[in-house]
Amino acid sequence: MALWGGRFSSGPAGDVFALSQSIDFDWRLAPYDIRSSLAHLAVLEKAKLIAEGDAEKIRTALKQMQKEVRDGTLVPSSEDEDVHSALERVMTERLGAIGGSLRAGRSRNDQVATDLRLFALDHMLELSGFVVALQRAILTKADEYVDAPAPGFTHLQHAQPVLFGHELAKHAHSFARDIDRIKDWYLRTSFSPLGAGALAGSSLHLDPQASARELGFDAAIANSIDAVSDRDFVAEALFILSMIGIHLSRMGEEWCLWSSTEFGWAKLDDAYATGSSIMPQKKNPDIAELARGKAGRLIGNLTSVLAMLKGLPFAYNRDLQEDKEPLFDSLDTLALVLPAFTGMVATTTFNRAKMEAASSTGFSLATEIADFLVRAGIPFAQAHEAAGQCVHLCETTGRDLHELTDAEFAMAHPSLTAEVRKVLTVEGAIASRTTFGGTAPANVRSQIVALNSKITENEIWFADKTKHFSGMMGQ
Repeated sequence: MALWGGRFSSGPAGDVFALSQSIDFDWRLAPYDIRSSLAHLAVLEKAKLIAEGDAEKIRTALKQMQKEVRDGTLVPSSEDEDVHSALERVMTERLGAIGGSLRAGRSRNDQVATDLRLFALDHMLELSGFVVALQRAILTKADEYVDAPAPGFTHLQHAQPVLFGHELAKHAHSFARDIDRIKDWYLRTSFSPLGAGALAGSSLHLDPQASARELGFDAAIANSIDAVSDRDFVAEALFILSMIGIHLSRMGEEWCLWSSTEFGWAKLDDAYATGSSIMPQKKNPDIAELARGKAGRLIGNLTSVLAMLKGLPFAYNRDLQEDKEPLFDSLDTLALVLPAFTGMVATTTFNRAKMEAASSTGFSLATEIADFLVRAGIPFAQAHEAAGQCVHLCETTGRDLHELTDAEFAMAHPSLTAEVRKVLTVEGAIASRTTFGGTAPANVRSQIVALNSKITENEIWFADKTKHFSGMMGQ
C-alpha cells in the first residue's frame, strides 16, 4: 500500500514504481522498524494521541509481527514499495483503520533513519566479535613463534632481522585500531532520529528523548533537519569496514608471499587452501587472495556512498535510498571473510629453520656495524658510510659481513675493531633492539600480553553494549 496519494489523481507509472521500490533489500530492516514502531506507539499512547485500547491492539499486533518476521513466516508482497509500507499494510489488514495510527507524528524520513541506525549498531557490534576472534588467532600464533628469528623487510628487501612473533603481532595492532574506531563510531551513532518527522519535528506532544531511551540510544538528535538527513554514520561505518578489509588484504598478501615456493615459510592447512583443476600439485592460498580482492569491493561501497552524499541539499532526498545496499553488502562481505581468514591464520604452520636461515641474508646485519661505530663515538653519517663500504666489499668478493678480516674492517673505519664480530649475529641484533616497541624477545612478549589484555577489555565493552542493545531490541 502507498503511504501517500491524497493529492494525486493516479498512482505512479509502472516504471516509476519499479525504480522507487526498495522492498527487495530494505526488508532486512523489518525487525528494527517494528521495534521503532513500538517505541513510537508508547509515546503516542502517553500523549493520549491513541486510545489505550487501540494502543494495546496495535502493540499486540506489532509483537506478533515481530515474531513472524524472525521466524520467516511474515514476508513482503511484490506489490509493497518498501519495508514501511509493507508493515503498515499488514497492520491495516489485521486491525483495520487503526493500523494506520502509528503514522501520526512520524515520517518515513525519521523512520528509515532510525531503522538504519539500529541495524548498523546491531551489526557493527556483531562484526566486532569476528575482528576480536581474528586478533586472538594472530596473537596465539605470534606467541607460538615469539622466539623464531626471521628477516624483516622494507621495500620487499631484507632490512633487519626480527622475531617472527613480532612480525605477526603487528597485524593485531592494525585490527586493534579498527576496534577502537568501532567503539568511537558507536558513541557517535547512538543518537535517535525518531521524532524529527519529515524534517521539522512535530506539533503533537511527542517525546523524542523517551523514544531514544526506549530504543537504547543515548539521546535524541538535537536538530530535526540533521536527524533525517545525516548519513555520516553510514559513511563512517563503511570507512571502518574498508579499513578492516585493507588490513585483511595486506595480511593476505603476506600469506600469499610466505606460502609461495620461493619463500616456503608458510604451510597452509588443507582445510584452508584449494587446489587446481588441471595441476595436481597446486595448493593455493585462495582465502588470502579472496580477502585481498574483497577489499576493492569494500572501498567501492564507501566511495559510492560518499559520492552520493557529496551534493545533497538538506533535508531528506530520495538519493539516500542508496545508503543501504552498500552498508548491507560490506557487513555481509566481512561476516563471510573474517571467520575463514581467522581459520586460515590459526591453522597455518611456519618453517622456523627456513626463516632463521634467511634472517641474516641480504646483509641484514649491516646496521649493526653502523650502530657499533656510533657507540664508539663516530657520527652516524660516517658510520653509515663505513658500513656501506663493508657491504660493497662483501658484494664484490662474494662473502658475508662476518667473513671480512680484521684488516678489512679497519680499512673501512679505524674504529671497526675485532669486537664488531660480536654484534654480527642475528641473535645479538634482535636482542639489542630493546627500545619500546622493538623486536627484543622481552619486548615482544610484553607486547603480546598487553594486546591480549586490551582485547579482554574490549570484549567486556562489546559484551556490555551487545547485552544492552539486545535487551532494548527484545532479542
